[in-house]
Amino acid sequence: MKYPAVLPFSDILPRLTEFDAIIDVRSPSEFAEDHLPGAINLPVLDDEQRVRVGTLYKQASAFEAKKLGAALIAQNIARHIEDGFLGHPQHWKPLVYCWRGGNRSGAMVHILARIGWPVTQLDGGYKEYRRHVNAELATLPERFDFINVLCGPTGSGKSRLLQVLDRQGAQVIDLEHLAAHRGSVLGGLPEEEQPSQKAFESALWQQLRHFDPALPVFIESESKKVGRLRVPDALMEKMRAAACTDVRLDIGERVRLLMDDYAHFVGDPARLNVQLALLTQLHGREKIAHWQQLATAGRMAELVEELLVQHYDPVYRQSIARNFSRYAQATPLVLPDISEHAFEQAARALCAIVGEQRTASAV
Repeated sequence: MKYPAVLPFSDILPRLTEFDAIIDVRSPSEFAEDHLPGAINLPVLDDEQRVRVGTLYKQASAFEAKKLGAALIAQNIARHIEDGFLGHPQHWKPLVYCWRGGNRSGAMVHILARIGWPVTQLDGGYKEYRRHVNAELATLPERFDFINVLCGPTGSGKSRLLQVLDRQGAQVIDLEHLAAHRGSVLGGLPEEEQPSQKAFESALWQQLRHFDPALPVFIESESKKVGRLRVPDALMEKMRAAACTDVRLDIGERVRLLMDDYAHFVGDPARLNVQLALLTQLHGREKIAHWQQLATAGRMAELVEELLVQHYDPVYRQSIARNFSRYAQATPLVLPDISEHAFEQAARALCAIVGEQRTASAV
């Protein structure tokens, strides 16, 4: 093959793991929004430099902008080679891409190929990758014959059960983990921002494409949005038509679980009270003031139980039957407590139940 090779993503995808490095030469802010799986960021123009070149293009001319851009790109590529590439052998095989497979990645692959490395440029760049991800997310969910949706009110242990299923080798989509959000007004994770919509979709696509369509997939019942991120329509439709498991747990154990999972709020009543204020429109100022007083007084178990009984459980009952058509036929799965042993037993029992259901549906 002649290098630099310029290949479409459809040709690159089956060989993605064969590259020794996947190099995203876009700016740090572009990379942070989303990037190919496993990519590293070696920008040929940083964010400030992109602004300088773009401003010159608008205020002067394309020629003046290209002169400045070429000088900056040459300096940055030289630094990347000196700082990171000098130790690579001649058979080192990188994949390089930019926004649309143009000048930025073109400059990098030209120099690397002239040095003698077998470098490949992604034709169409990141835009072509995004087009592929969007198309796949619209079709991949339909390939799975058996999706099982874990239903159950807030605090019933659905997320923990998914984690145990994953450790036991089952195919699991943990939307809340991918979205870095627990899906409610109190669902934001401490010190962790949600990813961009594009990064969320990339992570979801990366999971789905490695699943075996012949095996069951376990997923938690979610609304169309997890925090500010939107679940792709095709997956949402598949979930809402899927078989359901109703995870059940005593309310006292649910309170214990939630106080453990939301320890960042238990230890910071002021922060919790800010979030509780967001429920004022639903419950009125008097009720919110009462809940805030409980938080301030450290009466967290009492507060959590009231939130479950008066807010989360009614909301759940209203939405679950309306949004999941097979919930009325859900298989009950009762957890005696929130011990690790209980979740491990429940996960094994659920896999056995789903296995029997798959066998019966195939007859």
